[in-house]
Amino acid sequence: MARRAGSADLPLHGGHVPRWLADRMTRLGAVMTQAIVHHYGRDELLRRLANPFWFQSFGAVMGMDWHSSGITTSVLGALKRGLAPLSGELGIHVCGGRGKHSRKTPQELVAVGDRLGFDGGALAQASRLVAKVDSAAVQDGFDLYLHGFIVTDDGRWTVVQQGMNDDKRQARRYHWLSEGLTSFLDDPHAAIDGKGQGEIVNLADKRAAPSRDAQLDLLDTLGPDRIARAFSALSGESAPAPAQLALPHLIMPAHHDVREEDVIARRLRGNLAAAADRGPKDFSELLLTPGVGARTVQALALVAEVMHGTPCRFSDPARFSLAHGGKDRHPFPVPLKVYDETIGVLKSAVTNARLGREEELSALKRLDDQARRLEAQAAGPSLEGFIAGEFAASPSYDGRSVFGWEAELQRASPKRHRRA
Repeated sequence: MARRAGSADLPLHGGHVPRWLADRMTRLGAVMTQAIVHHYGRDELLRRLANPFWFQSFGAVMGMDWHSSGITTSVLGALKRGLAPLSGELGIHVCGGRGKHSRKTPQELVAVGDRLGFDGGALAQASRLVAKVDSAAVQDGFDLYLHGFIVTDDGRWTVVQQGMNDDKRQARRYHWLSEGLTSFLDDPHAAIDGKGQGEIVNLADKRAAPSRDAQLDLLDTLGPDRIARAFSALSGESAPAPAQLALPHLIMPAHHDVREEDVIARRLRGNLAAAADRGPKDFSELLLTPGVGARTVQALALVAEVMHGTPCRFSDPARFSLAHGGKDRHPFPVPLKVYDETIGVLKSAVTNARLGREEELSALKRLDDQARRLEAQAAGPSLEGFIAGEFAASPSYDGRSVFGWEAELQRASPKRHRRA
């Protein structure tokens, strides 16, 4: 059976991703995907995309709002743009999207199947079934508006789709994974993200099989009119539904700023200490990338964890926003110089790895390994101190947000804009 990975609360956020960030997300998402596939293969990428904790952390390290529902749209959009020219090399195809793009998913899958020689029609049917289960069989108060279908050349796939509840200003993200899927009607979800909205009618649960059978029998023997009359005549409360199985639950808070309780401090200290310890050894001798400084190595330590970390490492997605900040100045403006250096280092490492020179990618892996080893004893600044330092240095890093360039904002109103 497909496994469930957990659930999470996702506050609904409006707004848009500015072009200067969307372009960088496209490049960073593509090169990180290349590195993951190089190290672990396509199937592992699909498993990660089906993990709600990893997915949220992936979006946060790209500079998106770390806690919001907008990560889903922006990450899928970045992957669709960034992986399209690499589809022949990687064998990964991203279909669907938001709104009208989601409705084009079946046609895109058929086209991919025709091009590669597998049954795209069967995948299109799977896409429709996934959407139907989450919109009709799972009645949880969320209306689907986004459907992303990621498929590999050998027909394995992950689906990430999202629904919204306008009244409660909440979103719920659903993750599917074809690996181990034997039925669309017996616990098919790899994960469901979103805040609980009370009692849920879930006909896709295997425990609902008797209910599904009984509904078909009633429809066959009574007909819809007699069923409607019998239902309207009922009085009193119905019997309670059986309790849902407990799942790990990631809570994305409503507050936009990153607070101490949002970050596991020892992990952050490990990331920073590893950057200070490994950086001089590996990056001066192996990467030799002009202009790469200590701040970029700190960002790379967090990027390396997203590429190499185990599932338990992603229970605090806010920590990964400390790599490249956020477009709304939370936890701090996006440091464009650092972001571009990160992309440059990763691109160089992946390019050389494809030519058989693994030293640079191996250096990134060692950076992540060292962070784990240093966690227990590493010391470092408090989260508040770290963020304050980032705001102070932001103009020198070409910090930018949807509000403008940080240097201009701080000149215009130093006290107001030093911290969000």
